[in-house]
Amino acid sequence: MILSLQGCMAVGKTTAVKYLQEHAPYINISYEINSDIVEEVKRRQLDKNKYEDYLEIQKLWLRKEVVRWEKTIKFPCSVMDFGAEEIEFYTLNYPKTIGADWEIEEALAPELAAVRKCMPARILFLDASDDVLRRHKENDATRSRNFFEHHLQHLLPLKRDWFYGRDNVDILRVDDLDREEVGVRVKEWCDLCIKNL
Repeated sequence: MILSLQGCMAVGKTTAVKYLQEHAPYINISYEINSDIVEEVKRRQLDKNKYEDYLEIQKLWLRKEVVRWEKTIKFPCSVMDFGAEEIEFYTLNYPKTIGADWEIEEALAPELAAVRKCMPARILFLDASDDVLRRHKENDATRSRNFFEHHLQHLLPLKRDWFYGRDNVDILRVDDLDREEVGVRVKEWCDLCIKNL
């Protein structure tokens, strides 16, 4: 069974999966590790704001997600820190956030078809107010989060529209929860999924 944590940057996904790693050893954790793709994009001098380059960049991300899923399905239960649903969402929606009307679905048809076979059984969407997300970002000196404001202002509204209301998505508001409470609630959700699916 594959489960996924979803939400905005700085909402607490990584904190939650670290809690799971410590308190739920029966769950495999799959972190979103992107340094190899970032380095490849730099090496090839690709610009995500140019159509042809964007397609090449997303091919890298989509293929990587399939490989990640293939490693993850070997475990009885895995939780993804962002899963295939994130790559699909971002691939189709990032152009809209820069005012581009690019044809993506057809141009990346094989890669999108492959990643759509890698979707999680259930998704937990962690959400919070903009103020809380900004506070989390400011309190985390371990990451630069250069893309944070663009994500918050342009991608997050689209993401909420995309995920809210889907029958395999549960919502957890974290505004009034501390780090430990978020971890506990995420573990409870995982345990319920394991019991019921």
